[in-house]
Amino acid sequence: MTSDMMLTRDEVRAAIRFNKPPRPPRAFTKWWGEGLYEQYGSRLSMFDKYEEDVVVVGFPQPSFSHRDDGFCWRLPKIEYDRKTGHDARAALPDWKYLPDMLEKLPDTDVPGIFDDAKRIADKAHAEGKYVLIHHWSLMFERIWNFRGMENLLTDYYEYPDELQALHKAVSDTEIKLLYRAIEEVKPDGYMISDDLGTQKSLFMSPATFREFIKPYYKETWGIARENDVDVWLHTCGNVETIIGDLIECGLSVLHPLQKHTMDWDEIAAKWCGKLAFLVGMDVQDTLINASPEDVRREVRLMRDTFDTPDGGFLYAAGNGIVGGTPLENIEAFLNEIITYRV
Repeated sequence: MTSDMMLTRDEVRAAIRFNKPPRPPRAFTKWWGEGLYEQYGSRLSMFDKYEEDVVVVGFPQPSFSHRDDGFCWRLPKIEYDRKTGHDARAALPDWKYLPDMLEKLPDTDVPGIFDDAKRIADKAHAEGKYVLIHHWSLMFERIWNFRGMENLLTDYYEYPDELQALHKAVSDTEIKLLYRAIEEVKPDGYMISDDLGTQKSLFMSPATFREFIKPYYKETWGIARENDVDVWLHTCGNVETIIGDLIECGLSVLHPLQKHTMDWDEIAAKWCGKLAFLVGMDVQDTLINASPEDVRREVRLMRDTFDTPDGGFLYAAGNGIVGGTPLENIEAFLNEIITYRV
């Protein structure tokens, strides 16, 4: 175990809410990505000593495959070619299937689906820890899971009414589950992902985001905030043009501020104090290609750029740490987090 004390729930919240935390919290710093465990296996246990300050619990999502209990979407049976890319698969390949899907949405009252999350959360709450309920994808990624990426990017223009109906179905289902999570799990934070940006810009225009995605974020995140739950968003790429919109929707914490896609100094100057940043170590270049000292220098830069005396900064990996990343670089990353400015 590291020598520094783990932060309590209230101390993590102090960082998120600009109330002078004792140090920046750590979350998703040990995000083991594709190929890393296959490469190193049990050797990754050497990093168990670097504990995190946030307890992450799963937020169940309706299946795209049939379930007897009804916690699933009613979708056509599709056989995919093995060579078909994930973003090219469309669970709802034709809008003709939409009415059947909307006729009976997933049953969000299925008993037991929050039991595992509640068990872990109850223990964490008893220990005074911060509990984050989390699932991947919502109002962009989830929708292209239904439609396929290429279809979706044209749907915004060719099938706006059908697309809005699909968005509403996903949002209504999410809201029912969120209310249930708040009651059963009592999370301190709620996190979803939507990779809204490419390396250079949004996938869509800001106007399209504001028409098709923002209203649903605002409604869902508003419910979380009304119940004293912090809202976290993971979104890769350059999302600079909509950070203000995300704040208006109720966002508390933004991850990862992807390196090389946005100017860190500009983002910090404009938004520090208005939004907490879960800043991600660059896993595309620095962590996998640089020297351990370069990694340590990057950790120091992250904190120097985004941390303030009042807080608003948390440490993370920018995404999954992939195979090929040297163990000494992971050690440098995790160790510098706990030693810098101590």
